[in-house]
Amino acid sequence: MAEENIGGEEGIIEERRKKLQLLRDKNTAYINDFLKEHYAHDLHDQYDELSKEDLESQNVDNISVAGRIVLMRVMGNASFATIRDSSGDIQVYVSKNTVDIDIYEDFKTWDLGDIVGIKGKLFKTKTNELTIEASAVSLITKSIRPMPDKFKGLADIETRYRQRYLDLMSNENQKQVFLNRSAIIESLRESLKDRNFVEVETPMMHPIPGGAVARPFVTKHNALDRELFLRIAPELYLKRLLVGGFERVFEINRSFRNEGLSTKHNPEFTMLEYYEAFTTLENTIEFTENMIKKACELINDSLNISWGEDKINLSKFRKAKLADLVLEHNNSISEDQIAKMDGKELLELFESSVEENLIEPTFVIGYPVEVSPLSRRNNENPEIADRFELFIGGKEIANGFCELNDPDDQADRFREQVKAKDTGDKEAMSFDEDYVTALEHGMPPAVGVGIGIDRLVMMITNQTSIRDVILFPQLKS
Repeated sequence: MAEENIGGEEGIIEERRKKLQLLRDKNTAYINDFLKEHYAHDLHDQYDELSKEDLESQNVDNISVAGRIVLMRVMGNASFATIRDSSGDIQVYVSKNTVDIDIYEDFKTWDLGDIVGIKGKLFKTKTNELTIEASAVSLITKSIRPMPDKFKGLADIETRYRQRYLDLMSNENQKQVFLNRSAIIESLRESLKDRNFVEVETPMMHPIPGGAVARPFVTKHNALDRELFLRIAPELYLKRLLVGGFERVFEINRSFRNEGLSTKHNPEFTMLEYYEAFTTLENTIEFTENMIKKACELINDSLNISWGEDKINLSKFRKAKLADLVLEHNNSISEDQIAKMDGKELLELFESSVEENLIEPTFVIGYPVEVSPLSRRNNENPEIADRFELFIGGKEIANGFCELNDPDDQADRFREQVKAKDTGDKEAMSFDEDYVTALEHGMPPAVGVGIGIDRLVMMITNQTSIRDVILFPQLKS
């Protein structure tokens, strides 16, 4: 490869632009007629096990691959290069004996990062590496800027997030995280569809923020000349569908909450929410557990996983009451003291002293009604809601509850939320009159669950920062 690092990156860019201009002059810059017919992974999968002789006897010709040059070994009469496509890497062999000599001389001037097309025949080298002997080569896209250093990669973590394309280009492990993310989402979708859930889409701009306790992002619709709010949760719209006659619905949705940035929070995130009529909280807990186990086994081939410093066994999920867990983790607090706490105080104590210690999978039940404005009251104890939250590795993974379908009770709870908002609680809900009207038409008994996709992917792929599972996370300027 004829590229000298004279003048640093600016010198490299200048030299590459000269090469690009030559291509423009010949009208061969940015060609778009190369037809790719094969992928590196598929070729390795099909032919790696064959011996050199067996592969030769099969005469596997008419191979067509395309990808980015990530390695070149330029020699006099023949050269090797490694091409990377979306599935993996494959080696190519280019010789002046197999391509026109002028083309071969051009090939020797190509650079790391260039996107090329290769046609040729498969063979194996003396070291038994599957290789394409090129009969035709095409420079499809000229790379003007150099790739990240092969060995150092992207040392600056901010650059990894801001220029994710460079991270993916240079870090196969990180790319695999996002491939796994896609597989996890597909596994969840498959589990739901196997249970006859219907996938739906609901609005992302709401006239009234609702569905969760959170501070919304505010925008404006110019044509309507009115304020709208980016969705903090799809819950109230999905439950409107239960009123309309859907009995099992789900949405994999983008939601937005105007809160701080951290390794655990991104203001734009992905949620799975699903609602099932005529079921029980117990049945939903079991289904949620099995769905998570299935996704985990798909990626790890095991239910024993690592998440940061924690070793977690997903084969057994336990259930525990919130008040009991507070007692368990606070030796100085008595049952009488807990009984005198209001729901918000108890929840704050739970969040500060218990959550981070729930490493093994734990469904927490027995949440106070005051902090569960959309949940149904428990029949035996109206002070608590029929609700669960799932914690794994000290982090909340899922939140579910029997849906409140009493319109009068719901209206009263909305009024309490409005009072809280009027006293300065910026996360409190507004009164959604249309939702109350929908409940007055009758909503069947149902259980709904929300799962944070980003955190679930973090757990299954052993990532400690949410920014490592979101392709383009929000960052400070």
